[in-house]
Amino acid sequence: IRELPWSEVAAARVDDREPIPLLEDLLGSFPHVRVNIDPKHDSAVEALAETITRTGAIDRVCIGSFSDRRIAALQERLGPRLCTAGGPKVVARLRAASLGAPMGPVPHQCVQVPVRAKGATIVDERFVRAAHRRDLQVHVWTIDDAEEMERLLDLGVDGIMTDRPSVLRDVLEGRGCWFD
Repeated sequence: IRELPWSEVAAARVDDREPIPLLEDLLGSFPHVRVNIDPKHDSAVEALAETITRTGAIDRVCIGSFSDRRIAALQERLGPRLCTAGGPKVVARLRAASLGAPMGPVPHQCVQVPVRAKGATIVDERFVRAAHRRDLQVHVWTIDDAEEMERLLDLGVDGIMTDRPSVLRDVLEGRGCWFD
């Protein structure tokens, strides 16, 4: 998409109806919505920082990335108020800490992780406890099954990323945790 001229991107439609909004439009149109953003390329960092600053959205965005360098660049540019998710190195250290290894302070507010990776379980009760002891929220991805959502909520995860928001809504409504 980055190689297309803006005129083509602006003409594109989701389901042949809805235009693709600019991030600035999204942040401006929904001032009470929290947004998770994954800058996929180093070239996005400066524009993202400018957009967050211009829209005054710093208190309602969280930056997550596989790139520790991108996260650090945004932290440096936007300061300590910016919510960031610890990258793969932090997740590995936290997993080790959940098994008893020492771990120092973490300059993030959350970790965003798959439940399993490369055949190994990452998110279990010990992992969630270890994160919470360090004041880190645990956000899991991508969970589309209601039973798995229930299991993870029972473990104490703080956020679930899903491709099926209506399923998550139903699960949360069933727990009395959904608010319109």
